Amino acid sequence: TEFFLEHYSVFCPQQLPELLQSMSSPCAPVRRVGLFGGTHGNELSGVLLVRHWQQDGAEIQRPGVAVKPFLTNPRAVERCTRYIDCDLNRVFDPESLGRPVVEDIPYEVRRAQEINHIFGPKGSDDAYDLIFDLHNTTSNMGGTIILENSRDDFTIQMVHYIKNALAPEPCPVLLIEHPSLKYATTRSVAKHPVVFHLDIKLHLFFLGKEFPPCTIEVFKIMEKVDYPRNKNGEIIAIIHPKLQDQDWQPLKNGDPLFLTLDGEVIPYQGNCTVYPTFINEAAYYEKNQAFVKTEKIKLTAKHLRSSLSDQSTS
Repeated sequence: TEFFLEHYSVFCPQQLPELLQSMSSPCAPVRRVGLFGGTHGNELSGVLLVRHWQQDGAEIQRPGVAVKPFLTNPRAVERCTRYIDCDLNRVFDPESLGRPVVEDIPYEVRRAQEINHIFGPKGSDDAYDLIFDLHNTTSNMGGTIILENSRDDFTIQMVHYIKNALAPEPCPVLLIEHPSLKYATTRSVAKHPVVFHLDIKLHLFFLGKEFPPCTIEVFKIMEKVDYPRNKNGEIIAIIHPKLQDQDWQPLKNGDPLFLTLDGEVIPYQGNCTVYPTFINEAAYYEKNQAFVKTEKIKLTAKHLRSSLSDQSTS
């Protein structure tokens, strides 16, 4: 989930704990859950929620589930900036996590190692079962869920339940699984990482019951698209007004894409309809990204049964 800059999130913290009931299938039940806020220090929705739960955690606790609210980048939060030295949400790769701790190590790399020690180690059986990473965005994405794995039945089932509960409110799902685009995110420490980009009232839940096979529609990332630039690498065009705030809407060949400073329209050229998102995200200027192209696909999850059901039959 990403930042607070232009679009404050509106939601009810009391509804988050309904998510925190243990589910299992052939996979192990969820016993330890992390609630992350402040991965980016200027994204205040998660920061405010985590501080609230740290002061009074009664509403997020459930029998059999240990829930830990955690402020991920406290120095950046204190300065109300995205990060101090580098993006914390991009340094949970093996190289960074295994980097020797020396005096000049970037703050976020050292912090990533601390988080990996507390909630991991990443990829191990000892890692937390589930981490919710709460963000805000300056893009018009609405309440968006981001998945990292198209083969995780557990998170697909969870997203399916969330989308049905929110209906008729839209809840887009972005799948960032890609053969070459790697994110090394904060939440990837957990066995089941989930990120929420908050821009609407968001209800979250888990239930201890049977979950039949399900299918969800997601927007799978295709590629990142940069702004037009001159030979010096300077941006020479802006997002076209007809594209601005049109996250998740179809973009067809010939549709306006960019508008140069001279008033020239640069159209989209492609042989298929795509669905842009993260349009004109303020934090991505430094990442040379104007928006992300996605395609619609469907994901299917197998049947899941709850640990409560297992206990009742044992």
